[in-house]
Order: sequence, then C-alpha cells, then structure tokens
Amino acid sequence: MSEAASIYSVDKVLLVAIRDNITDTDIINLQEDLSERIVNEAARGVVIDIAALEIVDTFVGRILAQLSSISRLLAAETYIVGMRPAVAMTLVELGMDLPGSKTALSLSHALRSLKAKGLA
Repeated sequence: MSEAASIYSVDKVLLVAIRDNITDTDIINLQEDLSERIVNEAARGVVIDIAALEIVDTFVGRILAQLSSISRLLAAETYIVGMRPAVAMTLVELGMDLPGSKTALSLSHALRSLKAKGLA
C-alpha cells in the first residue's frame, strides 16, 4: 500500500484514508488491496475518508464511485466521510452522485450507522 492511502480494520469495517497526493498508480493499488482485504477479512462495511482531498476532478470522482461499486459487489456497505462542501459542489457540477455509496458527516456517524444495521 502506498503512502497516499491507508486501510485499517476495525470490527469487520475497513477504514480507507485517502490523502491529497494520491496518484493513478496509487488508485489502482488501492482498488486491488481493498478488494482483497474485503474478502480476506470478511468485511461487512467500508468507510472511505476523503477529508484530505481539497479538490476533486472527474478521475477522483470516478475512482470513488469504483471503490464503492467494488465494495458493494463484495457485500460490504460503503460510506464516504469527510467530504468538504467544495468537493460536494464539484461532484454535483461534474454530474457524479457516487451510486452505491452512502455519505456521513464523520467516521463516527458512519460507524454508528453500520453498527445500527448490525454490520460492525
């Protein structure tokens, strides 16, 4: 795993921290690492923290959608947390609504929702 993203495991939930300096190569590695960890650890939830991203473009938006889709196909409910208002507005302007993922204001909100559903 690169230093541009990290994956942590907590109670059958994988926490993915994406940093601002993530590259195309890092994203490909992250997709592979995340999918393997979901299966190997029988993760029931994935929380993707994008608080470090100050701006997004179509590439980053597409990657977030792909990470969510991969997680969903592997039976892990996905939350995206830490979204800045400017990032949300940019995603809307780009016509991206991140299908298959839910959003939460913070990591604790996402974990609380997963726990309420019996997934964490």
